[in-house]
Amino acid sequence: MRTFFLCCCTILCVMLLQAQNSGDCRTAIPVCADNQPITFIVDGSGNINDFGDDDNRPSGCLEKGSNSSLELENNTSWIVFRAGTAGQIGFDIRPLPSSGTNITAEWDFALYGPDTDCSEITNRTAIPIRCNFEANDTNYTGLGVNPINGDPGAPFVKQSKNTYDEWLDVQPGEIYYLLVNNYNTNFDGDPETFELTFTGSSVDADQNSALDCTLRDEFLGLDITACAGDPDIPLSALRSPAGPDIQNVTWSVDYEDDGTIDNNNLLSGPAATEYIVTSPNSGRYFVEIETSFGMITDDILITFHAAPVVEPPIILEDILDDNTRTNNVEIVVNGDSSYEYSVNGSDFQDDPVFNNIPVGINTVVVNDKNGCGTSEPLEFLVAGYPKFFTPNSDGSNDEWLVYGIETLTNPVVSIFDRYGKLLFQIYPTSGGWDGTYNGVQLPSSDYWFKLDFERTEDNILIARTIKSHFSLKR
Repeated sequence: MRTFFLCCCTILCVMLLQAQNSGDCRTAIPVCADNQPITFIVDGSGNINDFGDDDNRPSGCLEKGSNSSLELENNTSWIVFRAGTAGQIGFDIRPLPSSGTNITAEWDFALYGPDTDCSEITNRTAIPIRCNFEANDTNYTGLGVNPINGDPGAPFVKQSKNTYDEWLDVQPGEIYYLLVNNYNTNFDGDPETFELTFTGSSVDADQNSALDCTLRDEFLGLDITACAGDPDIPLSALRSPAGPDIQNVTWSVDYEDDGTIDNNNLLSGPAATEYIVTSPNSGRYFVEIETSFGMITDDILITFHAAPVVEPPIILEDILDDNTRTNNVEIVVNGDSSYEYSVNGSDFQDDPVFNNIPVGINTVVVNDKNGCGTSEPLEFLVAGYPKFFTPNSDGSNDEWLVYGIETLTNPVVSIFDRYGKLLFQIYPTSGGWDGTYNGVQLPSSDYWFKLDFERTEDNILIARTIKSHFSLKR
């Protein structure tokens, strides 16, 4: 629900020429090409460190460039744009003097997309598709053609000193995140300024439609998926089309995102231009901004996910009998995120159901696909029986038993010879069969067993019986 009402478009156009800064990918500034160029004043907050020191490594263009002292992030801005038409998009980034005529910044960039979620960027699963982390030979850097020397953009090669990367071919609706970063660390405590201008055949054809300007109305940013314990998320009313023309601000929240406002006055007043969302307060947050020319509103859904907590798996079929020859389990997670599952070190899969699980002790690990962590390995027991045993007192396979019998309900195992004579019975509290009858060792042969137990199916307790055979080998 994003609306704004204007009495004068001229006021809006002037205010959009200068954009607020965002040092966090989650609250990237939405922009388009209709009011070019766009000036950004970076707030001097220094190394925001979305990536971490371990990302100074070969990984596409997210590594140190031609200068070994390069910092990945310093006085950073995050920008987001959405393609409005199909075609070619580029951009120019030009430093502006911070004070007087002095230029104190050398800007680099990394571009992600299309449709890369911000969480994929910060958890390092996304790789930039265009970038420059080289020392700039001119004041300009970007995509397309350098307007200073006419050099066309080229793919990133470390220490090539390419300051322009290739044009971007886009399709309508695609979303891209742009990181703009100051290479020069000498003035990282001071605000610094740069200018962003979009270029390319799409912009040349119609700069008003080349990028989707409705994205700019979503000034709180795109919906955010975060992890419990992540840094606070600042929401700013100053990024609205009204800019600083604010008479009053009111923040509210629908925690369940069910259409019912739970708190209609989280914060309000002329100075309430920022609201801080802390973990783990998921919800849809709303802002109403009263301006001199009308009311502006926006909302954003913020969802925090905790690291997955694995529950004991549901055993769908836990007795390996001669008919099914399979053991099936379903992995259960306490949480509402998106997960992938691995059993016994297998490749992760999206389906929580695993077939053909071996009898005995198994291990499951669950990974949060939103980057909120991986569970500790959890052992679980699948009931089944060995096809043979060797009671020769060597400490290996000396007893025959049903693995995981203690996981069954009211189990009794009865063992017979080929003539149907009862030789031994196994209960959850007893040991296995050692291959004797009344203290006498029985010969190598096939023996039969009957397993009686109960299982709950559709909330009804049903008696089950499995009959099969196994071998005694001496």
